[in-house]
Amino acid sequence: MDLDAQNSSSAVPSLEQNLILTSELVQQIQDYLIQARLAALPAMVYRNVSMIQDSVEQVIQQVAGLERECQDLQALASLGQYINSTLELDSVLQIVMDTVVRLTKAERGFLMLKNESGQLVMRTGRDWEQESIDSSELAISRTVIYRVVGDGQAVLTTNAQEDPRFHGQASIAALNLLSILCVPLKVKGVVTGVIYMDNRIKSGLFTLKDLELLSAFADQAAVAIENARLFQSVSNTLSEVTELKKLMDNVFSSIASGVLITDSERQVLMCNRAAEQILGQDANHLVGKGLSKTISPFVPVLDDTIHQVLNSDQPVLGVETRSRLPGRGEVNLRLNISPLKDGVDVTHGVAVVLEDLTEKKQLEASRRLFERMVSPAVIEQLDPYQLHLGGKRQEITVLFADIHGFTGLGEEIPPEVLVTVVNRYLALAAEAILEEAGTIDKFLGDAVMAWFNAPIEQPHHILKAVRAAVAIRDRLEPLHASLPQSFRLSFSIGLHTGEAVLGLVGSEERTDYTAIGDGVNTAKRIQEHASPGQILISEQAYRRVADSVEARRVKPIQAKGKKEPLVVYEVVRVNDLSAASGA
Repeated sequence: MDLDAQNSSSAVPSLEQNLILTSELVQQIQDYLIQARLAALPAMVYRNVSMIQDSVEQVIQQVAGLERECQDLQALASLGQYINSTLELDSVLQIVMDTVVRLTKAERGFLMLKNESGQLVMRTGRDWEQESIDSSELAISRTVIYRVVGDGQAVLTTNAQEDPRFHGQASIAALNLLSILCVPLKVKGVVTGVIYMDNRIKSGLFTLKDLELLSAFADQAAVAIENARLFQSVSNTLSEVTELKKLMDNVFSSIASGVLITDSERQVLMCNRAAEQILGQDANHLVGKGLSKTISPFVPVLDDTIHQVLNSDQPVLGVETRSRLPGRGEVNLRLNISPLKDGVDVTHGVAVVLEDLTEKKQLEASRRLFERMVSPAVIEQLDPYQLHLGGKRQEITVLFADIHGFTGLGEEIPPEVLVTVVNRYLALAAEAILEEAGTIDKFLGDAVMAWFNAPIEQPHHILKAVRAAVAIRDRLEPLHASLPQSFRLSFSIGLHTGEAVLGLVGSEERTDYTAIGDGVNTAKRIQEHASPGQILISEQAYRRVADSVEARRVKPIQAKGKKEPLVVYEVVRVNDLSAASGA
């Protein structure tokens, strides 16, 4: 439409304007006739003009009412269009109530909705100034509301104080309620809430037309409100699901064990950070590929296990396997494989949990090696958190045992055979020492050094050392029976008790737990003067076990580095076997 057409359209007077002009013209004619009092005109003309004037005024009032009703309908139609175009619940409720209060000229308007438990909850309250109603002004007639909810029918009263339906209702009397209009909100025939309007000052405010208008609008508003509620519920659920997914992603990535999720075709769908670290591969190289390509070194055992899980629909746990991985070397894994099921218990793939046992296996191997040097009984008493570089002074009994004839034998047999033979002798010595809870410090070629009373204090530690020495000597006979004549060697053993400094020596990267002191050197010197098959013990040590040990004094020895000769005894046997049974 062009500008001229718009101007001509706006220039056309409305029906109400034409009626007003007609009324004014009739009024002018009537005034003229009254003033002129024309004798030629009969009295009937004057009466008819007056009747025309009254009729025109009535028509003007009717047209004005119709135009107001039309405007109300247009406003509700526009409102309906708006509330159906937005899904923001609070915005919908506020606009609905502001429009209804304005159209009905109510003092207050309230909208209540049923919650999940079916209880009515106040959602919004608005006054004629389009402002939210203070909580102190929320008192309304619950009687009217419950009637509407119960019957599903609207209620209109022009004066609640005189309405026999509410006679004796305390809330209506106390609140001085006059005009009340309450309509139900229905969705598919089910009441979901109410719109409640009232006026505490003016009676007869609401009409049947207001009731019809509001009831018609309420059905449309109820659907829009329900849609907004559903949207809000879906939005909240989506937010919760999103947050839950973030949480699950964080949990999944934080699991210490590696996790691989595959489909029924064994294609990797998901993997966590631990799986990347264990397999030494980035997620981009794992996801979307088959297991046979991602962890090919473990394929044989993995394929068989997955096949078993998918066929039996039961998990298989604790499968241990070992292989070499690029960049990591030898890796030990424990596999737990379970069927991946949906909500109706249908299997769609498998979940593979990888536990890296590499470090654990290494520690177990280290412990087994340690147990070959230190008695398991002593290991159980050690506190690893108390071990640190440095040492402390403590009395110990040191035992040195050296194999005689080792050098000559080495000239006659290959090194590989020599090592095998020597290991059998050293194993015999180590076993005897560990049985008495001794600590093997080191193997020195064909000799072994050990001590007693450390790192854990041991009552009768001297006697324990003597018992170990006697056991080494006495167990040679059954060993010799299993060896050729040329392989039959013997030990020379020296024992001494004295103070030494024991502790960790070295650096943070490499440490040895050892003993340092003159007592260690003295024991070594005594052993160097012992003959094959002879056990020599220092006088200091012998005096403390003399009641339990049979020994004879031998010629003192002039030990290297000592000013005075060392008095020593040759141990023959141990008399009291039970005395050494203490810790």
